[in-house]
Amino acid sequence: MTSPKTDTPLQILISAPDDAVAQFQPAIAKALDAAGVQAHVAPDLPPEEVDYIVFSPNGLISDFTPFTRARAALSLWAGVDKVLHNPTLTLPLARMVDPGQREGMIEYVTAHVLRHHIGMDRYITASQGWQQVAPPLARDRKVTVLGLGELGGACANALAALKFDTHGWSRRPRTLPGITAHSGDAGLCDALSGADIVVCLLPTTPQTENVLNAATLALLAPGAVVINPGRGSLIDDSALIAALDSGALGHATLDTFRIEPLPEDHPFRAHPKVTVSPHVASLVRVETSAAVIADNIRRGEAGAPFVHLVNRQAGY
Repeated sequence: MTSPKTDTPLQILISAPDDAVAQFQPAIAKALDAAGVQAHVAPDLPPEEVDYIVFSPNGLISDFTPFTRARAALSLWAGVDKVLHNPTLTLPLARMVDPGQREGMIEYVTAHVLRHHIGMDRYITASQGWQQVAPPLARDRKVTVLGLGELGGACANALAALKFDTHGWSRRPRTLPGITAHSGDAGLCDALSGADIVVCLLPTTPQTENVLNAATLALLAPGAVVINPGRGSLIDDSALIAALDSGALGHATLDTFRIEPLPEDHPFRAHPKVTVSPHVASLVRVETSAAVIADNIRRGEAGAPFVHLVNRQAGY
């Protein structure tokens, strides 16, 4: 596939909070230049002159109809649930699939799985004297990853490489070497039954709302750990707190929430069995994501299909 050759620079709108614009505007311009695409990247272009929209789906653009010349909307976020049902967004919509973001998610997930597997909190948060406790080997610990897409599949592969008894669940059947894959409603029960650690990496859809609830949490092994770097809507908050309070669950490490920033008075904040991180598990990396944006624009100008297009029916 050859790079496009244009005499007139493309007009690329970047619509995001000021701090994101300050980082992404020069990075995208540099990546486009490296890809051989002449372009002007700016946050304040006339809508009718915009060729591509690069945006963060947090409400800066609510009406896409003025962008009559635009060829695609390219999200800076992996999740697009905030704009998926916007009736004015009829352009091809691509989500962010960033290799740097994927690596960051693998590091976050493996770090917290190993933290709970080894039982590091007993040494970090409490002084218990000289107690030598040997955890099970990874091969004897069942870890289930809910969601086997771009991020979930990568994390499941990393955990399997560490020799965990790795299970995964997805709505549709998938095959990953070294991972016991489940699908459908019955498969969800099999994936969760007896799991020692559960990692939530599903997208937000009507089908995944509260996938971890009182009934499904009861399937886990006693004292199990839940790690959620996916979406806040995946967990029934009240059911999670009840399971933690009863001792059925041992801990929850949560990075995403229904309301963000997480309110200071939220029960998760002060709960002794909850670790809160501020949605940092898989932050977009500027340089690598700028290259993804530039490549999609290059593809569009060369007449090639866009990559990472959102399936609006599936919701991701």
